[in-house]
Amino acid sequence: MSSSSSPVKRAYLPSVLSCRCPRCREGKLFNNPTQASITKNLDMPTRCTVCGQPTEIEVGFYYGTGYVSYALTVAMSVSTLVAWWVLIGFGLEDNRFLYWLVSNAVLLILLQPWLMRVSRSIWISWFVSYEPNWRE
Repeated sequence: MSSSSSPVKRAYLPSVLSCRCPRCREGKLFNNPTQASITKNLDMPTRCTVCGQPTEIEVGFYYGTGYVSYALTVAMSVSTLVAWWVLIGFGLEDNRFLYWLVSNAVLLILLQPWLMRVSRSIWISWFVSYEPNWRE
């Protein structure tokens, strides 16, 4: 049996973080690797190249990803704030809080192309169920 015909046993979280089709967890949701160019970064095929699942279920389907992206950035900001506080501490008399604020902003800007993709991957995974036997 060839590797292309054997089903991939990928768990939910790795499949979402690697931006795989939620139905088969094999096909890639995006045409290009992660890029800073927004138009190329979010370029998706109309259907999964492996199982044929449509990637845009209805017009405007991905508008809800703004909420997911917002939740991810808040979670990341809180995480970096706690890590900064534990490792470095805060002092209002010096500029340590300002340093965290700038560092966090730079981190979020650099991660934005990836966050946009993961937000879409999470969003579609809430509406399309995993079907391990989709070939049948």
